[in-house]
Amino acid sequence: MIKKILFSLVLILLFKQQVFAITTIDITRGNLDPLPIAISPLYMSEGSENIKLDNSVNQKNVGEKISEIVEINLKRSGLFNPLNKSAFVQKPDIAHLKPRFEDWRLIKAQVLVTGKILIKEGKLRVEFRLWDVVAAKEILALAFTTVPNNWRRVAHIISDKIYMRLTGESGYFDTRIIYVSESGPKTQRIKKLAIMDQDGANTKYLTLGNELVLTPRFSPTAQLVTYLSYFRNLPRVYLLDIETGIQEVVGDFPGMTFAPRFSPDGKKIIMSFAQNGNSDIYTMDIETRVVEKLTDHPSIDTSPSYSPDGKYICFNSDRSGLQQIYIMRSDGSKVKRISFGKGLYGTPVWSPRGDLIAFTKVSKGRFYIGVMRTDGTGERLLTENFYQEAPSWAPNGRVLIFYRETKSDSEGKGFTAKLWSIDLTGYNEREISTKTDASDPSWSSLLSGN
Repeated sequence: MIKKILFSLVLILLFKQQVFAITTIDITRGNLDPLPIAISPLYMSEGSENIKLDNSVNQKNVGEKISEIVEINLKRSGLFNPLNKSAFVQKPDIAHLKPRFEDWRLIKAQVLVTGKILIKEGKLRVEFRLWDVVAAKEILALAFTTVPNNWRRVAHIISDKIYMRLTGESGYFDTRIIYVSESGPKTQRIKKLAIMDQDGANTKYLTLGNELVLTPRFSPTAQLVTYLSYFRNLPRVYLLDIETGIQEVVGDFPGMTFAPRFSPDGKKIIMSFAQNGNSDIYTMDIETRVVEKLTDHPSIDTSPSYSPDGKYICFNSDRSGLQQIYIMRSDGSKVKRISFGKGLYGTPVWSPRGDLIAFTKVSKGRFYIGVMRTDGTGERLLTENFYQEAPSWAPNGRVLIFYRETKSDSEGKGFTAKLWSIDLTGYNEREISTKTDASDPSWSSLLSGN
């Protein structure tokens, strides 16, 4: 179990709120000119113990590895341009104590990251500082103490702190992604539940692939996952504890079950049941197992998603004749259609910020990932492809992850399914590396809770 108490966060120095860096980033539009940032390797303090770390890193290079992950995270966000380390003049230890800002200005750096590491008494202490090169000021300094093998998480948390300080928004680097790992030809796919860090590291498989699995979704605590699995060709909704591996059936329901998802407080699961060709939306209290029916309409209602305050639910329905997006109150009342564009709308999911709903749209044989305001206005299509669907939000509500399929021949060969991400401006579209093909992604909340 990932516990917050693993990390002791010590505030060394944080400038008062009225002291602002000259250098900031506007993330409300496409950032075509990423911020030049110099990330100096973290140096090892004298007196550090020589202890064994994991296979990918040793005591001598752990500082370089941490700074490398920070650099990759920030670059992938599309908002930062990490500068080449070969151009750095100051040594890491000297820069950390007192940067010569004129040296960093010469290489066009606007922001500088420095840091040091101490390994003592079986603990890893990582200290970093963020400097505004333009204003010649330190703007953030923090230290973390944890067990040595958490060095990768420390790198992600540092990335989040830098992102937050320079953009004013929470980061999304100390997170995990759960997805369906796929292998084999399209006509005989083997599907397993898999989980990884948001950058593709630390992949673990949670099921064996004996049964078909679909639509895994994180609880707000990031500890439990709900998903759909076919047992003896019958769909069942499961709860899975990621860390212990304990799995349980939520309940046996009549007919088909689709798209389970947690309520914001993690106490309920919302999903759709199909009977006699009709599908309605239900909730189940996880503790009491009490089931409540929210919609009762001779149409197909499915893919429900709560607003972050739990007061509303968006879903898709064909009650107007074509599949469109609707919202209703959490008790099933006040149903209102909000999508009116040309094409079919599906897989709606409410932003964690509460301001937007992401969706999949099909129009003229093409698939789009888009967003709209919660009243249906301001529709924006972010990306188009042959086949793509199932957007999921990063916890800061600024980035979407989804999956995309390629075409295959009549025998199912040449087919691939990959995870992609894109920001809300429609820029910075990137493939997310996975060990196998992948679909149905879901983004966790911040593990560190910051």
